[in-house]
Amino acid sequence: MAPRQLPLLVAVLLVLLAAGFSMFTVNETQFAIRKRFGAIVATQLAPGLHYKWPWDTVTKFDRRILTQSYTGETFLTSEGTNLIVDFYVKWRVKDPARFYTTTGGVVEQAANRLGYIVNGGIKTVVAQQPLGKIIAAERAAVTSQMFGKASDDAGALGIDLIDVRVQRIDLPEEVAARVYESMKQSFAKIANSRRAEGQKESASIRADAERQRTVIIANAERDALGLRGEGDALAAQTYARAYAKDPEFFAFYRSLQAYERALGKDGDLLVLTPDGEFFRYLRDTAKTPAPRR
Repeated sequence: MAPRQLPLLVAVLLVLLAAGFSMFTVNETQFAIRKRFGAIVATQLAPGLHYKWPWDTVTKFDRRILTQSYTGETFLTSEGTNLIVDFYVKWRVKDPARFYTTTGGVVEQAANRLGYIVNGGIKTVVAQQPLGKIIAAERAAVTSQMFGKASDDAGALGIDLIDVRVQRIDLPEEVAARVYESMKQSFAKIANSRRAEGQKESASIRADAERQRTVIIANAERDALGLRGEGDALAAQTYARAYAKDPEFFAFYRSLQAYERALGKDGDLLVLTPDGEFFRYLRDTAKTPAPRR
């Protein structure tokens, strides 16, 4: 290489190096701010290629939703009982400039401050409720009461609070057995009360059903007796008309029915006089009425 070309090569390298320090890219998943001597001079840079002075610095943040879990946090209920709560927070950077100013752009520091805000909100909600109500409540109900204020406090950090959810509520081992036994007795008392109410209602329903059954059977027997009486009266009228048309034949027919029911039965013993009225048609065939045509 000729000596005269060396300065030109150095100049080209310097230009390329300056261009490298003067260009930067921002992709779709990032926020970026540009600073000059520590002061923010540009925010909300759109995705793509950007230019800056070599002495400017660029800080980038993830614009996607981030999730941070917090485990083993201890809270006190209104009864003074310790609760161990696990919860998680979903958040994202909303205002890059404010986020950088308040947290230095460090995600871990932002997560710690956000956890402190949410922890305080949950602590306030738990402190206002008894243990049984907190355990029986829906997990979302514990966080919904504090979400508004926590969201406002997170906004002061340049953070958009997306969601806060309780994952687990537990008791310390030394009080868990006592609390569960108390809850068991309480639920047993409720169950016995409901069972007694059910038995009372059952007895009332059975008594009412038995009363209705008695009334229905009595009405049916009354109607049956009435119909039976009407039938007997009609039969008596029919017999009376038949008897009036031919009394002799009617007497003969009834005597045959009496013979059929009384004579020829094994083990039966009849004590009658031969000249009694019972054997009238057997003794004197002349009295047998001739069949009518």
